[in-house]
Amino acid sequence: MRLESGTSVILRVEMDKQVVTFGELVSLIGRQGGDIVAIDVIQPGRKTEIRDLTVSVAEPSIVETMASAVREMKGIHLVNVSDRTFLLHLGGKIQIRSKVPIKNRDDLSRVYTPGVANVCLAIRDDINKSHSLTIRRNTIAVVSDGTAVLGLGDIGPHAAMPVMEGKAMLFKELAGVDAFPICLDTKNTEEIIAIVQALAPTFGGINLEDISSPRCFEIERRLKETLDIPVFHDDQHGTAVVLLAGLINALKIVGKDIRDIKIVVCGIGAAGIACTRMLLAAGVTRLVGVDKEGAIHRDIRYDNEVWNEYARVTNPDNEKGRLAEVIEGADVFIGLSRPRLLSNEDVRKMNPDPIVFAMANPDPEISPEEAGSYVRVYATGRSDFPNQLNNVLAFPGIFRGALDARATAITEAMKLAAAQAIASIVTPEELNEEYIIPSVFNDKVVPAVRRAVVQKAINDGVARKVPSDFRNLD
Repeated sequence: MRLESGTSVILRVEMDKQVVTFGELVSLIGRQGGDIVAIDVIQPGRKTEIRDLTVSVAEPSIVETMASAVREMKGIHLVNVSDRTFLLHLGGKIQIRSKVPIKNRDDLSRVYTPGVANVCLAIRDDINKSHSLTIRRNTIAVVSDGTAVLGLGDIGPHAAMPVMEGKAMLFKELAGVDAFPICLDTKNTEEIIAIVQALAPTFGGINLEDISSPRCFEIERRLKETLDIPVFHDDQHGTAVVLLAGLINALKIVGKDIRDIKIVVCGIGAAGIACTRMLLAAGVTRLVGVDKEGAIHRDIRYDNEVWNEYARVTNPDNEKGRLAEVIEGADVFIGLSRPRLLSNEDVRKMNPDPIVFAMANPDPEISPEEAGSYVRVYATGRSDFPNQLNNVLAFPGIFRGALDARATAITEAMKLAAAQAIASIVTPEELNEEYIIPSVFNDKVVPAVRRAVVQKAINDGVARKVPSDFRNLD
């Protein structure tokens, strides 16, 4: 069991009251570093009883030693040890519920046979009606093969399921979008493409999640070419949208123009490539990508064909060398790699008022303590530091807008508009070095992103429907 610092666990104990007292058990737990904060009697009895003890612990390591001590105590049988996170996941975190009750034969005849036949025939005659007469109207698939789960890596489809369930919850809670997790027991690119294509009639959009690079590029490209519903790889494009939103506001603080700055992107995987594409689309002209081989430049032919294309459109001065070399004279560092790659000596080589987005999780490329006073604006992907660049700011509103417009795709203009919408939530009065991006719980974010996405979908000609709040507008 993995536990976070400062968490609590629940010990279910069966106690023989003829052998041991409850006070003795409490004393033992206290000596082991546990603090009992709640007691629930599960099964009372004259000789034995079962209780759940909610115990607060300061460090995860305490739990194992405490549990061992309880097991060895005479008169005590330790039934189970669990924490609140594990309990929350029992049976999964989501469910399907009917929108209408079935209480009599008339209800049955309308939701199923014979009445449903007329609806089926209507869709057969006009397939677009599936977007209004079925769950496609408001449902997306969250598809993963579990090969690149954030912070965990290739853990497989079964272990990835709790993450995808959580993603589905965020869609529903934040944007009212129904989402269903689909974890595929295959890493074969062609099989994944074929499966998603076959599933497409059920959904109004496809959110690809935690699929490793470089397969994710081919999977997304092929699905976008063959499906007439939005396909969005959140690890790439959600990250890019939120990063650009943060950068827009960070540049306001330092008074620099996006067309004049030099950016170094460290980590040229799925997210790094998508972020680069979005930054270039936003007007960046000087951008150098760095990976473990050093700066990506045009004098090398890479085995990774995506890198060859990357070299063609970036690094205009064809800079070479390691991160410590190409960081010199940079205005912005964007980390999408691994912990502790950037030192404060590197930061001091940057131009005045440097911006550092250290987005490696769970540990950033440089800690806020190391960055110290050298960095003007600092952001990470973590919730316990200021300026959290979290994809949840983007994907709920993007899909809400795409579904409302019945979009056939999510275009670059729609993603750029989403980034600008997120940035706009932070008012000039609120904007400061430690507040460049709104909170993930800011209720203005999803409506603003949704509106920007719908408008661009209409402008780009990918909207099959104009929502009622966009009609009759000049």
